Amino acid sequence: MMDRKVILSTKGVGKYFYDPVKFKALDNISFEAYQGEFLSLVGKSGSGKSTLLYILSTMDTTYEGELFIEEKKVTGLSTDKLAAIRGENIGFVFQFHYLLPEFSCLKNIMIPALKLGKMSREEIEHEAYKRMEMLDLKEQALKPASKLSGGQQQRIAIARALINNPKIIMCDEPTGNLDTKNTQIVFDIFKQISHDFGQTIIAVTHDLDFAKASDRTIELADGKIISHGF
Repeated sequence: MMDRKVILSTKGVGKYFYDPVKFKALDNISFEAYQGEFLSLVGKSGSGKSTLLYILSTMDTTYEGELFIEEKKVTGLSTDKLAAIRGENIGFVFQFHYLLPEFSCLKNIMIPALKLGKMSREEIEHEAYKRMEMLDLKEQALKPASKLSGGQQQRIAIARALINNPKIIMCDEPTGNLDTKNTQIVFDIFKQISHDFGQTIIAVTHDLDFAKASDRTIELADGKIISHGF
């Protein structure tokens, strides 16, 4: 593991909440995530794992310590620069798919790439079809997202996360709403993304079977890392 490229790292990250009283949600979080690694963040509710993911994604900027993406410090950058870093480097998959129900599956997948503006519309459509083919969804392309099953909708959300070819996929309870069969499908997709395409998966999960089968598990308790999972 140690000879692999570090894609994301933190040094001494801490986070306070102040409402209703001052509370330290994260305490001195330091770790590295590697290119092509499938990493799970686990811990009981309130352990700080979702708070940490929000910081790793650059969405939360009010924290102590430092965050690096590809060894470049992103802590302290402007909102616009962070938005650009997210657009280029990070894809998101949530427990709820957040698809636009009236839009076709194809259009939902294309949205982040249209927003980034690095490819023509024709190129984006071609890339979207490639992602759907990989996820066995090509025949659903022109259907409204609302007409798909829950498992299919989550796979569309994964295709959307992949459209800009990000280095890191951040996942918050990505199988939280799925049955056993669809959980396995999503897990297998993540394995393929990380091992075959070299993209890094960082997933917050309550599913211990999911976590144990990933490459490495980092466990949090009371805002601290208690196990790095090596």
